[in-house]
Amino acid sequence: MSRDAVRMTPAEIDAYLTEQKVIQVASMGPRGRPHLAPLWFVRRQSQHDLPVLATWTFAKSQKALNLHRDPRATVLLEDGETYSALRGISMECDVTLLEDYEPTLQIGLALAERYAVGYEAERSVINAAFQAQARKRVGIVLTATRVASWDHSKLAGAY
Repeated sequence: MSRDAVRMTPAEIDAYLTEQKVIQVASMGPRGRPHLAPLWFVRRQSQHDLPVLATWTFAKSQKALNLHRDPRATVLLEDGETYSALRGISMECDVTLLEDYEPTLQIGLALAERYAVGYEAERSVINAAFQAQARKRVGIVLTATRVASWDHSKLAGAY
């Protein structure tokens, strides 16, 4: 069975990114080993049919320090409990760190809208909390330069 048989189409990748909630972001740590961290994310406008994701983190976090030193990351999204249900996307990304308050806040507010339980009912309270958080954080924009995908359900049991 060829690799092409399980590759997701651009539309399938788009749908998969829409349904997933957590990305694993790998940056290069100070001792030369990958540092892996789960993060919530929001979508940005794709570039050249490649995904662009945004998230934020504390400015003094290890991942932020790593990405200052080397603005490249690998992002993984995956799911599936059995071999025939495995799906995922791995993206090599160029990283842009946003250190100004306003763009960082905009990412935070987009995250709040996507993830905060009861966001519509508590919008002003949640936004105030995220406004305070934004002063301690940096925005992270992950622009994919290469994407690998797999969806083993396409194999229909033929391995």
